[in-house]
Amino acid sequence: MPLSQFTAGSSARMEDVIVRTLTWRLVTFLFLLYIVAYLDRINLGFAALQMQQQLGFTDAVYGFGAGVFFAGYFLFQVPSNLVLERVGARRWIAVLMILWGIISASMALVTSVRSFYALRFLLGAAEAGFFPGVILYLKNWFPARARARTVARFMTAAPLSGVLGGPLSGALLGLHHKAGLAGWQWMFLLEGIPAIVLGAIVWAYLVDRPALAHWLSEEQREWLQQTLLAEANASPESQSNALAAFRMGRIWVLALVYCGLNTVSYGVSMWLPNLIKSLGGMSNFTIGVLSAIPYVAAAITMVFVGLSSDRSGERRWHTAVPALAGAIAIGLAGGTTSLATAVALVSIAVVGVFSMMGPFWAMPTALLSATTAAAGIAFINSVGNLGGFFGPYIIGVVRTSTGQFRGGLLVVAAALAMSGALVLTINLNKPLSS
Repeated sequence: MPLSQFTAGSSARMEDVIVRTLTWRLVTFLFLLYIVAYLDRINLGFAALQMQQQLGFTDAVYGFGAGVFFAGYFLFQVPSNLVLERVGARRWIAVLMILWGIISASMALVTSVRSFYALRFLLGAAEAGFFPGVILYLKNWFPARARARTVARFMTAAPLSGVLGGPLSGALLGLHHKAGLAGWQWMFLLEGIPAIVLGAIVWAYLVDRPALAHWLSEEQREWLQQTLLAEANASPESQSNALAAFRMGRIWVLALVYCGLNTVSYGVSMWLPNLIKSLGGMSNFTIGVLSAIPYVAAAITMVFVGLSSDRSGERRWHTAVPALAGAIAIGLAGGTTSLATAVALVSIAVVGVFSMMGPFWAMPTALLSATTAAAGIAFINSVGNLGGFFGPYIIGVVRTSTGQFRGGLLVVAAALAMSGALVLTINLNKPLSS
């Protein structure tokens, strides 16, 4: 049935049914994959509680190792996403997950600064195609009106990995000296296995495009394909080629916004266990539980912000306000010596960062057509994730020189404030070619 034959009411009902089906069938599974992916990149924050002392790593060495993940991530992101576009999400995501699971488990073999840096770089290179690949995948399945809340739902996996990973990683550190391995070694080994197992499941479970979705009715497949095609044709840049994404000023601005976001996101995640430990003596498990609190708050809030953004159709202020609130909070967190106050302020900052995600990613997916989406999304994510290098590294360098977290947290707060200001300069209605 042609799309024009659907009435406004029947089309809306059809969209609701299809979005619910897609959410249950695809987003739930991708959500699980992202929990594993995010945990494998941030569990180093807990390993550091034992690893630094055992291997003699300074804060600067640890900060660089935490951040060098994003050097590999940056270099391999666009190529990886272009390979995904060629071979399909099902095959490529399966390969990436098995590869990064093996590398993550191999972190248990680190014995020197060189091997530490090398494995973190390789882990970033392996994970590079996953997140932008999923964003592209969701663009190819979900109508534009549902994307902000869909991305927000998917990305709740990131804070939830902190909720689950904090206590889990803290508990696994308790296996110290079991079977001759340190607790941090057990943690890397056991937390790397799920990625390998799920990678095999991806190969059998995922479907590359709506035309192959046997779990949708013929009418639903037809409506979805026609709707996505109509949206693609309506894009102001639908005739451009993939390289056009790199010439678009607003895509560069979005990359800088995302860079500031990740500077705080990863700066906090990689140093939060150490920050909590510095404010009071407690067990690794207790540190893990306290580290989960900011992510509980973020997982709840980000869905409501994404839903509000979709209902109103407004993206910029839904991104800017959480950024500015988070910047103020993380800046204040560096000046407190109270554990409760620090956790509360860090929670506000983490809520701000993750609340930005849904409305933020709805902007490039709306601006980019199918011909530029693979390169454009990967470009934003790769440049933006350089903040994942800068945040942990600058905090480590400043703490090495001053012995405190304050200076480093003020720097990352300034980066997030920059993101909030920059996003308000973007004109979402102006054609990209102009």
